[in-house]
Amino acid sequence: MPKLDGKVAVVTGASSGIGEATAEALAAEGAAVVVAARREDRLADLKGRIEGSGGRVLAAGCDVTDESQAHGLIQKAEEEFGKIDVLVNNAGVMLLSTVGKGLSEQWRQMFEVNVLGLLYTTDAALEVMKRQGSGHIVNVSSLAGRKVTRDSSGVYAGTKFAVNAISEGLRQELLEDNIRVTVVEPGAVETELPDHITDEEARESLSGLMSLERLQAEDIAGAIAYAVTQPERVSVNEILIRPTQQPV
Repeated sequence: MPKLDGKVAVVTGASSGIGEATAEALAAEGAAVVVAARREDRLADLKGRIEGSGGRVLAAGCDVTDESQAHGLIQKAEEEFGKIDVLVNNAGVMLLSTVGKGLSEQWRQMFEVNVLGLLYTTDAALEVMKRQGSGHIVNVSSLAGRKVTRDSSGVYAGTKFAVNAISEGLRQELLEDNIRVTVVEPGAVETELPDHITDEEARESLSGLMSLERLQAEDIAGAIAYAVTQPERVSVNEILIRPTQQPV
């Protein structure tokens, strides 16, 4: 029997990369999945693939930086499937630059998506999970949430340090509610995130990492599936994953 048979998972940022791969991995384990992102056309393709493999899926357009949309996503998930067992907060942006370049709109976007969006969905999901007496929050952070380097990652790293701190605070806050918390910290992954960087110097600073054999989105999805399929007595709190040859 699939390990997540009868479970319901919500995945944000599911239109590409880690979120897309995670939705497919959890569906393969038997979960009904709610896939959320702004790019609804891509969600439609993902929905078709999951349904074609016999899975149950709801596609929901959602901008997690809008608190009402984030709360509405959780409401739709509960209305459709009756509960929420897993929330994967994967939506994120990586707009690298040095602070001195003053790209304040990009700083704001990173904090709104990476931190506030995560908080909005988590806040709504916790209400459901507390009523159920169980649940699992998975927050996708980054190696940059553990180590700041000189590759123009200061503000981005700040958002991911915040994700790590929030995750640990949640873990302690929710001990009596039987709700587990996992933070996943990937190193270099082959996704579209670097394509969104507008600062040419910042893009160039990543050239060394880009030459490595980077992780695939499916590698991170596998780690998430591992964490959420453990027995309820087991709480996998932190998973750090680097490409084998990534030096820092």
